[in-house]
Amino acid sequence: MARVKGAMMTRKRRNKTLKLAKGYFGAKSKHFKMAKQAVMKSGQYAYIGRRQKKRDFRQLWITRISAACKLNGMNYSTFMNGLNKAGITLNRKMLSEIAINDPASFTAIVEKAKAAL
Repeated sequence: MARVKGAMMTRKRRNKTLKLAKGYFGAKSKHFKMAKQAVMKSGQYAYIGRRQKKRDFRQLWITRISAACKLNGMNYSTFMNGLNKAGITLNRKMLSEIAINDPASFTAIVEKAKAAL
């Protein structure tokens, strides 16, 4: 049986990494060793960033809801407590969208939360 050499797969693997490093500054996009390090690090940043994005959006929604609650004479924590007691199960994303696009509806939701307390 003939001996299999790894040149083809090695080249494929290296080209895949270099393709991912396309557009990087200097030798990071040309030399395999530096490209591999840069691609691994950028992958770590991307992984962390996907989780941070979720945190950032939740923080934004809470800030928007809080601002809208203050306009209606209530703070965020008592509003959320009132929603839970009233049995209204809207997530923070939808509450912030309502607060921005339809303030009258948000005021009605705040009144229901106040009544439940």
